[in-house]
Amino acid sequence: MDILYGILAHFSQTLGLVGDAVGKFANPEIMMFVVAGTLMGIAIGMLPGLTATMGVALLTTLTYRMDHDDALMILVCLYVGAIYGGSRSAILLNIPGTPANAATTVDGHPLAKMGKAGPAMGVATTGSFLGTVIGMFFLATIAPILADYALKFQTHEFFWLAIFGILISGQLTALEDPLKGWIAGFLGLAVAMVGQEGLYMTDRFTYGFTEMQSGVNLIPAMVGAFGFSEVIMVMYSRRAEVVKTTTRLRDVIPDWRDVLKYRRTIGRSGVLGTLIGVIPGVGEDIGAWVSYAAARRASKEKELFGKGSVEGLMAAETGNSAAPPGALIPVLTLGIPGSAPAAVLLAAMVLHGVRPGPMIMIEFPSFVYEVVVMMMFAALAILILGILLTPVLLKVLSVRRERLMPVVFVLCVIGSYAIEQRMFDVWVMVLFGIGGFVLRQMKYPMAPLVLGIVLGDIVDKSFRRSWVIHGGDFSFYLGRPISIVLILMCVFTLLMSFGPSRRYLAPRIGAFSSGLFGGLGAMVRVQGTLVAWLWRGLAALLGKGPATLPKGGAGLAQAVGTGVSTWGRTMVRGAVDMARAVVMLPLTPVLDILRLARVLPPAERKGPPPGEPVADPVPEPEADPASGQEINQGGDLETQRSKNA
Repeated sequence: MDILYGILAHFSQTLGLVGDAVGKFANPEIMMFVVAGTLMGIAIGMLPGLTATMGVALLTTLTYRMDHDDALMILVCLYVGAIYGGSRSAILLNIPGTPANAATTVDGHPLAKMGKAGPAMGVATTGSFLGTVIGMFFLATIAPILADYALKFQTHEFFWLAIFGILISGQLTALEDPLKGWIAGFLGLAVAMVGQEGLYMTDRFTYGFTEMQSGVNLIPAMVGAFGFSEVIMVMYSRRAEVVKTTTRLRDVIPDWRDVLKYRRTIGRSGVLGTLIGVIPGVGEDIGAWVSYAAARRASKEKELFGKGSVEGLMAAETGNSAAPPGALIPVLTLGIPGSAPAAVLLAAMVLHGVRPGPMIMIEFPSFVYEVVVMMMFAALAILILGILLTPVLLKVLSVRRERLMPVVFVLCVIGSYAIEQRMFDVWVMVLFGIGGFVLRQMKYPMAPLVLGIVLGDIVDKSFRRSWVIHGGDFSFYLGRPISIVLILMCVFTLLMSFGPSRRYLAPRIGAFSSGLFGGLGAMVRVQGTLVAWLWRGLAALLGKGPATLPKGGAGLAQAVGTGVSTWGRTMVRGAVDMARAVVMLPLTPVLDILRLARVLPPAERKGPPPGEPVADPVPEPEADPASGQEINQGGDLETQRSKNA
């Protein structure tokens, strides 16, 4: 009962703080900022090349003199609006307006080519609204709990948490080659080391420039990496053609029957998008793809995916819109961004006097719930404005990039100069823009680079403080359970990035998980059986006989043998497979290196890899009796002789 009372008290307190925040923001001036921020976000998201990160970074510099509530309201609404606005160009252009809308093109553009552009935009609007609401719920419930738990973190735990964030971000943003993601992340860490270090104020990598003593400013670096580099990328690529559509207002109004029909897909995608958003540095695009893949696996209409599936479009938009609230959870509680736009929001919060981190619920106890209300207003704004202003907003796509990109470049220069009025920051922006363009041409992701710059200060100060406090004893980095868990997560992330380890470990972990949960289920059945036996004995003791047993008691009693045997068998099999995997993990890379060096013979393969079709056997080549030459497969004897002649 105490636990129930605690949950009810926490829920009541949450509702009270949310109500106070609604009352604080419910005034005409704030509503004007909500509309302005959302419209700017939708317009920025619609235009290919203008990302949410760039929009938030540019607007952060322009809101420097504003009150922090007004400024953060505009930035949050722009963030949510940009993620939603990218669906318009994804549907009509087949080019995602932001990276988060890449999965939207798979089914959104086929629907547009079938003449269903209006309904497709209505589905995207519905999914974005519901995804934001689901993520907002988790933000309101998880963030305060995680903030209380984060107070237990010490310096070395923050060090390992930052390292894990860079590793997982590099792996998930560069799936084809995680090494490139890690290189980008640690390159960001190297950039963060420039300037005076935090403990003894010693200059590092300044090369005699006094402007570099304060380090590389985060805002110009982000504006360059995501703004100026996008300008170069857009001008470098070819112009896309817009799908001609005569969208009417009634075509865009969401059909709530789709919501009821795909309610499970919406709920699953919202939860997955939020959880992906919590992972440091991963971002909304991964949330969309994970939600889309999960919806396709669970769908009864798999054949429609990729050809114009409403369910697939709903899953992608719900997943990417649930990620922004999730990305703000680690920002507010740990000071670690969950995505690149969240990293800029983190910098904006610090710029406006709010210090996110474990002390947030002590120093600013109502701020988390104010952010929840900002998300709520943004969700309502994209639902209303996204429907009512669709015909007007679609005209934005007709703006020629030759006219738009110079304006964006001017905003990049103004935004970089406005923070400290230094030309040095403008040159930093240009340098990061050119470097970002080159790195993106070589398929290096930008999100780990920015995350490395943000987390560099945490990594540096946490490591050095712990080193000084404990007198250089490295064992303190391994001596607490939280540190051990974070280290194991880092090791697991590294191992799952290598092909041989991943191919061997993944099925073993699946076997262990199925054995574990199967065994737990069997244990529950055994407990039910024991209760049934106890009831039977009690009834016999009282002289009423077993006939008074509940109807389910007999079934539970019959499940004893099956439950015990299933539990034992699955647990033993899972434990054996997991133990074998643990033993083989360190040996697998060594064996692969030895095979590459031809020290060991190649591993024998028994059949094709899982998921690949079985190939037909290739017959032995026949010989021509006249010439003695082999005959090519697929040709007859006369054809071969004519070729030889």
